Amino acid sequence: MSPVGGAGRALGCPLGRRGSAAHTPWGTFRERLSSTSRGARPHVGQHPGWGRGAAQPAPDAPCWVAPDPPKGLGGRVGWGRPRLLGPPSASSPGRIPRIPAGGRCRRPRQLPQSWRDPPSTPTPFSTHPARPPQAEGGSPGALCIILWLCCLPPASGSRGQQRGRAEPATMATPLSNPQRRPPFLRQAIKIRRRKARELQEPLPQRAVEIKPPSHHLSPEERARLYEEALYTVLHRLGRPEPSHVSEASELLRYLQQAFLLEPEEHQQLLQRVRELERPIFCLKATVKQAKGILGKDVSGFSDPYCLLGIEQGAGVPGGSPGARRRQKAVVRHTIPEEQTHRTRVVAQTLSPVWDETFILEFEDISSASFHLDMWDLDMAESVRHKLGELTDLHGLRRILKEVRKDKGQDDFLGNVVLRLQDLRCQEDQWYPLEPCTETYPDRGQCHLQFQLIHKRRATAASRSQPSYTVHLHLLQQFVSYEVTQHQTGSTSWDGSLSPQAATILFLHATQKDLSDFHQSMAQWLAYSRLYQSLEFPSNCLLHPITSIEYQWIQGRLKEEQLEELAASFGSLLAYGLSLIRKFRSVFPLSVSDSPARLQSLLRVLAQMCKMKAFGQLCPDSAPLPHLVTEALQTGTVEWFHVKQQHYQPMVQGLLESGKALLSLVQDIIGDLHQCLHTWGKIFQNVLKIDLFSTAFLELQWLVAKRVQEHTAAVGGSVSPEMGESLFQLYVSLKELCRLGPAPSERVLALDGFHRWFQPAIPSWLQKTYSEALARVQRAVQMDKLVPLGELTKHSTSAVDLSTCFAQISHTARQLDWPDSEEAFMITVKFVEDTCRLALVYCSLVKARARELSADQKDQGQAANMLCVVVNNMEQLRLVIGKLPTQLAWEALEQRVGAVLEPGQLQNTLHAQLQGALAGLGHEIRTGVRTLAEQLEVGIATHIQKLVGVRASVLPEDAILPLMKFLEVELCYMNTNLVQENFSSLLTLLWTHTLRELAEAAASQRSCPLASSRLQVALQNLEMCFHAEGCGLPPEALHTATFQAVQRDLALQAASSRELIQKYFSSRIQQQAETTSEELGAVTVKASYRTSEQKLRVELLSASNLLPLDSNGSSDPFVQLTLEPRHMFPELAPRETQKHKKDLHPLFDETFEFLVPAEPCQKEGACLLLTVLDHDRLGADDLEGEAFLPLRSVPGLPGNQEPGEVPQTRLPLTYPAPNGDPILQLLESRKGERDTQVFVRLRRQRAKQASQHPLQPGR
Repeated sequence: MSPVGGAGRALGCPLGRRGSAAHTPWGTFRERLSSTSRGARPHVGQHPGWGRGAAQPAPDAPCWVAPDPPKGLGGRVGWGRPRLLGPPSASSPGRIPRIPAGGRCRRPRQLPQSWRDPPSTPTPFSTHPARPPQAEGGSPGALCIILWLCCLPPASGSRGQQRGRAEPATMATPLSNPQRRPPFLRQAIKIRRRKARELQEPLPQRAVEIKPPSHHLSPEERARLYEEALYTVLHRLGRPEPSHVSEASELLRYLQQAFLLEPEEHQQLLQRVRELERPIFCLKATVKQAKGILGKDVSGFSDPYCLLGIEQGAGVPGGSPGARRRQKAVVRHTIPEEQTHRTRVVAQTLSPVWDETFILEFEDISSASFHLDMWDLDMAESVRHKLGELTDLHGLRRILKEVRKDKGQDDFLGNVVLRLQDLRCQEDQWYPLEPCTETYPDRGQCHLQFQLIHKRRATAASRSQPSYTVHLHLLQQFVSYEVTQHQTGSTSWDGSLSPQAATILFLHATQKDLSDFHQSMAQWLAYSRLYQSLEFPSNCLLHPITSIEYQWIQGRLKEEQLEELAASFGSLLAYGLSLIRKFRSVFPLSVSDSPARLQSLLRVLAQMCKMKAFGQLCPDSAPLPHLVTEALQTGTVEWFHVKQQHYQPMVQGLLESGKALLSLVQDIIGDLHQCLHTWGKIFQNVLKIDLFSTAFLELQWLVAKRVQEHTAAVGGSVSPEMGESLFQLYVSLKELCRLGPAPSERVLALDGFHRWFQPAIPSWLQKTYSEALARVQRAVQMDKLVPLGELTKHSTSAVDLSTCFAQISHTARQLDWPDSEEAFMITVKFVEDTCRLALVYCSLVKARARELSADQKDQGQAANMLCVVVNNMEQLRLVIGKLPTQLAWEALEQRVGAVLEPGQLQNTLHAQLQGALAGLGHEIRTGVRTLAEQLEVGIATHIQKLVGVRASVLPEDAILPLMKFLEVELCYMNTNLVQENFSSLLTLLWTHTLRELAEAAASQRSCPLASSRLQVALQNLEMCFHAEGCGLPPEALHTATFQAVQRDLALQAASSRELIQKYFSSRIQQQAETTSEELGAVTVKASYRTSEQKLRVELLSASNLLPLDSNGSSDPFVQLTLEPRHMFPELAPRETQKHKKDLHPLFDETFEFLVPAEPCQKEGACLLLTVLDHDRLGADDLEGEAFLPLRSVPGLPGNQEPGEVPQTRLPLTYPAPNGDPILQLLESRKGERDTQVFVRLRRQRAKQASQHPLQPGR
């Protein structure tokens, strides 16, 4: 209640008139006067009055006296005595306007209709209009107020402190007749605004902090708002929407809960609202367009226009208006002319567009019907003029019809009749035009929009506040309640109102005829204010932003509205920037939806700053990315100081300060990781801001300053504890620098930070070696030399040592000293210490094995320990071999290539590593050799026993003891040794086994049975040591020794006949490999006839024979035998004729051998052609031998049938001069007569060959 409003009511003068279009759209004069007379700025969103933020009157200040209230309010507002409404403006010294005599407000009498339009500023829940003035616009009270307004200086402060209330302007219609303010009032308002603009101070470009506006209302405002909500529900019009609540009781119950009222209080207020005068019901009808209408003119078109109105009491209960008898002139015949409205005429069209709006009043919605007739305007024209427009026969028919019709009579096109009770609050549909006859049933469609609205609502809020403001407060109240209810249930509000709240807001906006734009404005202001004080999703702001942007027209808003909208933009922007500045604490990652909430806030701010409204109302605002970047920079610095204060140690000391600084740096690294992987993506996607770079550049300067101060305070003397702290700090700084940009991109405060830690390097290296050595000694001392498991065959000390070396390598990688030369020296020190620790471990673990085995009487336990020791050393060798990779020698070599001399890296690092590996390899081989020696004795013993087994024992049974021994021992070793050591052991044992077999085979050369056993043993041993791929590979098994032993045993184990076959097989192989004819050659043709079982041989000739006689010639002949003799025992040798003194004899003789095909196909079966020189005195001399394999003779099964038998030229060969091994082996078998005959014959041939060496040039 404003002082001026109270004075105006006491004087009995209205401050404005209201009606369908006369109601002041954006705040009444009383509100503007009230807002300018206080001198104190109210909170945004709070009605000016004695609520929060309003200035309280001084004790000695004169006050305005309010009139006595009407009865029936039950003392709710405190009507017992006159109320103090407020002091006069502090900036207006002088006399205070007094209430004139006779102006005391009494209970007003009932006023005539002409005075009941605009009531004066009402008291809450007042149903009585104010007393009429003495004369319209000219009462003494009004004149006094006007003069006082003109003398008042404007209030100090920004224009935003004088913002008023607004509501959307009612659309102008043919029935609307807006009444303007009296001239004196308009002049007073203009003077007041002009003075305010002259004294207004310029707003700052960017507010540092804007206090969130309060969304709470005073008790009086809440009472008026509750009355307005009840009035809206009780006077509901139209059918409910499908998604809305239809029951009024449910809506009333929701209002009681939302306003937190007791049931008794709710019933009292509900009864008072029911007693209020009901509003004037109106139908806001918009005739948009039509399509498909009939063409009534000669041209085939029409000149359509519409007549529309409301018919009272003509509805058909329970039926459709279409069921009524069709009337050709429904509107003209049933609705009075003064209540009939008409659209403009659209000439010559079948799809007219009007887009005209009309306000139609009605009394009772249940008996009211809407009528619309569409007519074709028919102007009086001559027949000649119409004939000129004639285009077809239909036009001629129309002309004839026009002649019969009265002159100037319009043609009926169709009508639409609708019952109002069938309409919803808002309708937007196409309606078919109904015909008056069945001649043309399809007459097109008409697009109509309907809205059921109120006029002259009797509520205090409707009379004292603009509709826009009331709707805004109602929305704020519902949203506050919804958010509170969700918080009570430990859930978050998703931004959607309940059906009850949505229904009430829809009804209020529809009844008050609020446009979509003003609803969006109200939603934006309400949500933007509530977002700054309540917790709900910011994406609720996107919809009103989009709606305002889509419908934005700056000229449709009053100046107060523009100021209020601009203030909401600035307030939300400042609040959003404050949240962004503290985003680490406001949106913690511990809450799952924090990234989504931050992204939603950024999108709202970005969308808001892109609006045309924002650009026009806040032209001086800096770009949003710039503001957000500044907020992030400021917030990052603030966050750093908060963290620094959090880690401030209780005890001041260098060690404690170092630990606190280390924790601070680690928190910074974690924050930068979050900025890089989570927050940065959000800022980059929405605003194209590099959050990580912004935060990193701010933090690295702060960190560099603190670290440099700390290292300077430590100085050159570094204790082990301080060295550890400095090392952790150094590692953290390296990680921090790795997150930043490349060194070449920009200069950072942390560049070259490693120089601050140079004095601590010796302490780091010494501590690393000391801790590693102590750990190795402790690990060996605690080791029981027992394998860790079936898959892990080394003991605990090897695991500890591997971990220790891995830690050393990790320390070296962490250090990663930037200076190349110093980095090389540090790496040399690490490698040297590692190799030294490896050799120390070998000595310690062997001593530990001797210590543990000294108390063991079981040799198996000692062997187990020896296996574990060897496995530990092998594991150590694998770890040492990985040093070049772990310490990145290749990268180091590239870095120090320009600093070191050529070969210096090879002579230092590689030499140290190779020396350590060689020492470990020697230790491993020694251990494996010790294990192998224990097994070699058993292998040799079993091989000797194998030779001496009785002849009756089969070879497979004879080798069983040896195989069982190896199976047990090798399984044991495989279980206790790692694969590398087990393979080394197998290699040693295999070499020893082959040596033993070779010695045994040499001693049993003349015994085929023993050799057969050794051969079986070799075969089984090969499979045993190969172990189906788990043992030695084939290339390691098939050594030269193995192949020799295998060949010897194969020969020794064979029978004499098998050896003879092998001999001829070798000679056949020799024949196939011989290409030279130095001894001469023979030419034969051989074929086999299966039907006759005959082998046919045609000896054609010999050539280039050796001259064996003294006369330089020879007397050659050829001896033909089938070998081996035991395969062809019944076939005697054949001979050719002897040719005298002929080195190229032509024999041309044919021989036939009756022989089965089966022996001819066996291995070694051949035709031996022996060329001899006949001597009368003494034995014949040998010219040479040729071997023709029988299995290749045509005609044998598997070969081609003999047709044209080809000639075969066979070079002559000599037996081996050094003796054939097979012949040597056969010669050793003295007890076989046939064998000895064969051997003597072959020896004789060899002796004859040796007597005729080849001459040079042959």
